[in-house]
Amino acid sequence: MRVLIAEDDLASRKFLYKFLSSYGDCDITVDGIETVDAFLLAWDEGQPYDLICLDIMMPKLDGIKTLKTIRELEKQRGLKGSKTVKIIMTTALNEPETVFNCFDTGCEAFAAKPIDTEKMLEAIKRLGLLS
Repeated sequence: MRVLIAEDDLASRKFLYKFLSSYGDCDITVDGIETVDAFLLAWDEGQPYDLICLDIMMPKLDGIKTLKTIRELEKQRGLKGSKTVKIIMTTALNEPETVFNCFDTGCEAFAAKPIDTEKMLEAIKRLGLLS
């Protein structure tokens, strides 16, 4: 499994990297623009990401705008259904409106911080990325 961790907070970034590295190859970005660039580069190199853990509150381009951009790029490339990257939004925000907005925009799962590793693992399995 190829994973992109998009997280501006150092502690959260290290935690997710350490946790997810045992399940696949992980790359890290610290803002939305880097995330979109990494997503495009991975596709261009023929090694697209299977999963993106995307923080909502990031500099330069927030997580929701990053999510919209990635979904639009996938649409432009004709990617649908199982061909699209699975995205789990992560945030310390606990507002129902934010959660609904993320799902409406196209994420597959939502993880509140601090991240519960058991729930995260369940979500990844539910997405069909691990058995």
